Amino acid sequence: MSNKNSFPIVTLKRGREESLLRRHPWVFSGAVASVSGEVTAGATVLVRSAEGLQLGFGAWSPVSQIRIRMWGYGDSPAPDAALFRDRLRNAAALRSLVIDASVTDAYRVVFSEADGLPGLIVDRYADWLVCQFLSAGVEHWREAILDALREEFPGLRLYERSDEESRGKEGMEPRSGDLGDGQPDSAILIKENGMRLFVDVVTGHKTGLYLDQRDNRATLREFAAGKDVLNCFSYTGGFAVAALTGGAASVLDCDASADALALARENTAMCLHASAAYFQEQGDVFSVLRSFRDARKTYDIIVLDPPKFAHTAAAVNKAARGYKDINLLAFKLLRPGGLLFTFSCSGHIVPPLFRKIVADAAVDAGVDAVVLREMTQSGDHPAALSVPESLYLKGLLCKKM
Repeated sequence: MSNKNSFPIVTLKRGREESLLRRHPWVFSGAVASVSGEVTAGATVLVRSAEGLQLGFGAWSPVSQIRIRMWGYGDSPAPDAALFRDRLRNAAALRSLVIDASVTDAYRVVFSEADGLPGLIVDRYADWLVCQFLSAGVEHWREAILDALREEFPGLRLYERSDEESRGKEGMEPRSGDLGDGQPDSAILIKENGMRLFVDVVTGHKTGLYLDQRDNRATLREFAAGKDVLNCFSYTGGFAVAALTGGAASVLDCDASADALALARENTAMCLHASAAYFQEQGDVFSVLRSFRDARKTYDIIVLDPPKFAHTAAAVNKAARGYKDINLLAFKLLRPGGLLFTFSCSGHIVPPLFRKIVADAAVDAGVDAVVLREMTQSGDHPAALSVPESLYLKGLLCKKM
């Protein structure tokens, strides 16, 4: 292992070490006082306080507002190949606690900062691992990480989907494709809590499926028997399959994407009674909900799982209006006693704000509602106590009285 004196040294401004002492892994550009030594994108730097206290080793990102992402704190050793093997082993052990491999073979293997690997996402879909290298640090250690993945998951094939916009903030171009194992020539068939779903890992959203909603799909399945279900922002129909598997009387998927709805049709076709119970509506969800309101359509269960409305803090007010609008419309479309599964994946919409938005929507809709359950991301997306940003998915199961 390299001597700590061989690394560039980043000294922070006075008083800016507090977040690292609380083990939050980000150092913003405005906190940096000076850099001693030559440093390149993704390279390891030793971080010190203004008083000379060693705060740990991190990865340098010269263009990002998050200038350093920490690998460890205090006297923790500098990163090497062994660190990635150890952290992948720990990540795999954690998933074994929350995933029943006999009924589920699609889950998040690595969740970035929450697994001590900032900027790395790895999702498993049957015998494929789909990887996203989204920070300069994991890009720098890319080959070591791929070697460690192959060692920890022998026999699985690797594919890359590092095509997120966030790579641009790190000064990197988007990239996706073959990692030496080819690429899937068709959608991958996975199992989730006994259900079967096709996943397009090559062109689908993110890595192919919103794995963070697994537990919430299972919750919908519990309540679906005999119900008419409206699934908004349905993507490839995960919630629809859950509802149909749970015995829903009917399910209507609504999404703007024809491609997503086409795969949803394949997914729901594997359900026993889907042919008579499954329907689709392609279009802008806001417009569709307004047309349903005007037509006085009603449903027993409505699912609202929209994409991220607030990408930045500056977008929160506009996003809040969007969330309120769709929730208000949903409350109007719910039958008395109906259930609303409503979510926000926008990290900038904090849980108290989301609850207030939904409450205000109910008031404006002129209805009384209660919260039966609070929902969040599934356990393979762990939330680190020292990284509040890792808890991003908020959900409420509301009952219209």
